[in-house]
Amino acid sequence: MNFTLPQATVDAREVDALILALTLASLIVLVLVFGLMARYMVKYRAGSPIDRGKPPQKTWRLEISWTIATLAAFFGLFIWGADLYVRLFQPPANALQIYVVGKQWMWKVEHPGGQREINALHIPIRQPVQLVMTSEDVIHDFSVPAFRIKHDVLPGRYETLWFTAEKAGVYHLFCTQLCGEGHASMIGQVVAIEPEEYERWLGGGAKGETFVEAGADVFRRHGCGGCHGDQGAGGIGPALAGLYGAEVKLADGAIVKADEAYLRDCIITPQKRRVAGYPEIMPSFAGQIDEEHLLKLIAYIKSLKRKAPS
Repeated sequence: MNFTLPQATVDAREVDALILALTLASLIVLVLVFGLMARYMVKYRAGSPIDRGKPPQKTWRLEISWTIATLAAFFGLFIWGADLYVRLFQPPANALQIYVVGKQWMWKVEHPGGQREINALHIPIRQPVQLVMTSEDVIHDFSVPAFRIKHDVLPGRYETLWFTAEKAGVYHLFCTQLCGEGHASMIGQVVAIEPEEYERWLGGGAKGETFVEAGADVFRRHGCGGCHGDQGAGGIGPALAGLYGAEVKLADGAIVKADEAYLRDCIITPQKRRVAGYPEIMPSFAGQIDEEHLLKLIAYIKSLKRKAPS
């Protein structure tokens, strides 16, 4: 543990408290076990005058108490850790989504408004931020020690994590998974600023198309509307409007939730999770759409809403 690191997020203090509790519990058990071993090594050493002829009485109450106390302590720590882990991967509904793509050897960041960064991530403080991450090549690992976050970024999959920064400042960003000869240079910074300053930064940065606008362009260029309708209303293929977050019945009878990973599979490996009631005609776009454009296409699909009945 590095006690000099700032606790820059809401959960950093709890993560540190959990690590400290685990360390103290382990030290207590270590001292007790090795203390008893040392005591009996001295007590029954060669040449000790102690009487060895009388067998000691069984101490079942002491042994049971010791076992139950140890089990309860470590089981309590396990429940605490599991609860914290689940909370760290359940972002609130109002979280700001920012997209991160790892590539040898850089972090490419894009904000919903189209602002892009390389090896830098600007975020507002006191606002939940969710990162949607993937890799273009090999396994990377997104780590911000001051936030107490560290998560693998895998090729072909979407990984998410979220946090709420409490303190403004500039914090180190590392890749902590050996990813090639340039691994040591895959570093950056997270710039946590006041919400008003973040809005000014968004307005003053190099802005391109929004994620949804860029995704709509990908949708048109690849002819997705030919099967799914211009606004994702459906046709030969299933309707995309209102699909995100809904439950989908597959051809094999399984029911799945249409999240980012499901949408990605439908585009890259469509036969993996084919929708029930539709012909097997969806082509694979593997190798035709890179990860950055795939994220934008999925953002566009997520934005499509069902029209209210008139």
